[in-house]
Amino acid sequence: MVDNRRTAEVEVEVDGAELAAEVHGDPADPAILLIHGAGHCRLNWPDGFVRRLVAGGRCVVRYDARDAGASTTFPVGAPPYALPDLAEDAAAVIGALGLGRAHVLGMSQGAAVGQLLALGHPDRVATLTLASGTPGIPGQEQPDLPPVSDRLAAFFAQVEQDAQVERVERVEQDAQGAKAERDAAAAREAAVESIVEGERPFAAVSRPFDEDGVRRLAARIVDHARDLAAQSTNPYLLDAGTPWRARLGTITAPTLVLHGEEDPLFPPEHGRALAAEIPGARFLALPGTGHEVFPEHTWDTVVPALLAHTANRDAPPRPA
Repeated sequence: MVDNRRTAEVEVEVDGAELAAEVHGDPADPAILLIHGAGHCRLNWPDGFVRRLVAGGRCVVRYDARDAGASTTFPVGAPPYALPDLAEDAAAVIGALGLGRAHVLGMSQGAAVGQLLALGHPDRVATLTLASGTPGIPGQEQPDLPPVSDRLAAFFAQVEQDAQVERVERVEQDAQGAKAERDAAAAREAAVESIVEGERPFAAVSRPFDEDGVRRLAARIVDHARDLAAQSTNPYLLDAGTPWRARLGTITAPTLVLHGEEDPLFPPEHGRALAAEIPGARFLALPGTGHEVFPEHTWDTVVPALLAHTANRDAPPRPA
């Protein structure tokens, strides 16, 4: 936990779901809303990172999106919402918490949500920070930008192969009327290991992978999840909606783009292109960083940049 003495847990009702959120720090301070990526939950934002922002005079809100953490989940493989709905959810969280406007920080899919939020609800966004993102819809609007690394492409291919084997085994079990039961402790350990191995190929190759730290976080994520299968599946199935890359030039929120120099999913050219298409946006490269949620070695760079970016920016009304 970050600091129970300065943390409030709240439930925010949105259209068709309840979102679990945490408010850290002094509610009178300018608020930073953290929007996590696909397959992640609010715990993926490091506690130490949140503490530093709070110490810098910010009220930090991190929440679980639909199908993540303790928020409402839906049947695996059939999410009844689209990516633009996640932007509406973010606007609803800002409104429900009485923030007026918030400084918005989105990571990966959260960066896409942040773009849509700034486009659709400019009155809710005081400043915008986009981390590990790409301009517009991931995978559909950037033929001019480099593809995923060969290493990550091989990982994706293996994941799909493993998923096909698992589907065949499940069909065979059902046909035989078998009910596979596994020991709860073994199942939890397998889930933790799956998260660890799922994060490994996204990390920078120039630095040792923090396996112990990722494993500790993975254990918390498993215990926090209402439905881990939904969390690891549904966010990747969302309809992204109408392409919006061509509209990025209309974003008015002051924008900071952060991007790992070793990002294997969206190579740095994606971040540079994103910054180039938003008027006045500033680009900050993060050395020794892959497609990761701000490893600790980046905090001395990222935290001061965020505090400066969110200072004296027509501060939003104080939260209720």
